[in-house]
Amino acid sequence: MSKFAQLTRLRVVLRTALGFVVLGVGSSVCGAAAVWLLLFLQGIPADMGERNWILLTCAAAYVLLSVLVGSAWTAVLHRRTAVWVAQGRRPSTDEARRALRLPRDLALVSGTLWLGGTVVLGTLTGFLGSALDALGVTLAVGLGGLLTVGLMYLAAEWLGRPILVPALEVSPPRTAVSVSVLSRLAITWAVASGVPLLGVLILVAPPNIGNADQTASLIMLSIVGLVTGAIGTALLARAVAAPLRRLRMAVGLITRGRKDVSVRVDDASEIGSLQVSVNSMVAGLREQDRLRDLFGRHVGIDVARHALEHGASLTGDVREVAALFVDVVDSTALAYRLPPEEIVRKLNRLFDAVVSAVDARGGLVNKFQGDAALCVFGAPTRLADPATAALSAARAIRDAVRETGELDLGIGVAWGRVFAGQLGSSSRLEYTVIGDAVNEAARLTEHAKHAPGRILASDTVWAAGSAGEQALWSPHEALQLRGREATTKTWTN
Repeated sequence: MSKFAQLTRLRVVLRTALGFVVLGVGSSVCGAAAVWLLLFLQGIPADMGERNWILLTCAAAYVLLSVLVGSAWTAVLHRRTAVWVAQGRRPSTDEARRALRLPRDLALVSGTLWLGGTVVLGTLTGFLGSALDALGVTLAVGLGGLLTVGLMYLAAEWLGRPILVPALEVSPPRTAVSVSVLSRLAITWAVASGVPLLGVLILVAPPNIGNADQTASLIMLSIVGLVTGAIGTALLARAVAAPLRRLRMAVGLITRGRKDVSVRVDDASEIGSLQVSVNSMVAGLREQDRLRDLFGRHVGIDVARHALEHGASLTGDVREVAALFVDVVDSTALAYRLPPEEIVRKLNRLFDAVVSAVDARGGLVNKFQGDAALCVFGAPTRLADPATAALSAARAIRDAVRETGELDLGIGVAWGRVFAGQLGSSSRLEYTVIGDAVNEAARLTEHAKHAPGRILASDTVWAAGSAGEQALWSPHEALQLRGREATTKTWTN
């Protein structure tokens, strides 16, 4: 593994570790400072007289202890979570779930320490001052804790995203234990307006807590609400709005026909489930295209389109078509003289010429039969002049094979009414054409192997062709085809 990849992993681990510690320390210190300022503006420490230093000292000591305990606790949680990141391996299922629980665990650490501070300082204030002072300290510390824990969770999700993304690959959002979008909205509402407004309500409602003027405290709570609201909204936008914008862009590309779109799964809530669903949808579309391509290669694009439009049903219709049959001369002797792989290479080059000539004229290579091929013009796609297309394709195939000089072949072309459609059973279908024209083309091929031009066309297909195409053909003898009572007038090129 490259040194660059190792440095990248270490940078991710260090950045998240330092980020979580700084977040925990900063949020605790800022929250404690805000609580202390609120209590000072309310005049609660001053009400205790000379013993207020005890409360201040204990509060400072508890804040210092909380910072140390919280930092160590955070480091332990991060270490057991990010060890697989540093090792450069995929996490196990338990490790992935532990990583997805990290924001919640960090919020739990912060909440536990704030709860301890609320109990300790509220109880101590009750011994040192009045019951109203104890109530004021308890409510102030408790509200500060709620505010800090909410911001801690939202910020921890943002900081831990480099770890959450690979964890979600192992533990998808459908099975992950995580917060929902509704819970995020509730937390954002709490830090933006719920907790500050509750503080305002506590200040203005009786009994009056503290003896100082409440104007300064109300202004402070308003400022705190504005700041925490801005921070909480920004974090919510990063957690919800940004992934939704990426999803909208991805869906837009998909609607324009792109199948190489992939959305990074970086959220463990319903948004992550939506990201997984979009990726699954794109994978399904790619698989459908692959199957359609394979299906088209096996049966022909026109047959594949016909099957997709009409479904898997034993149906068809009667059409007037031109049938073209190609067969290799003396294939048994070739199989005896040449190894199988060499025969296959020669046949593939032959069939490549057949497919190119037939596709260029709108026909269908209906099937390959060993060293032979049956081609149809006029089904399933209707053509303006199928007879001319078949005659022209026969000449193109003959000329292409003669240029290579590898194989000798015979080509028969006929015209008539045939059944064209799905044949078989409900569990196994095949698009095929059945009728006298197909049999006549096959019989003509047997005689064409001995004709100088190696192509024989029936009089009916020649007559159905255009005048320009007819001029390229010359009369051949009337033939008694196997299985037919009357003779067949033929043309050659």
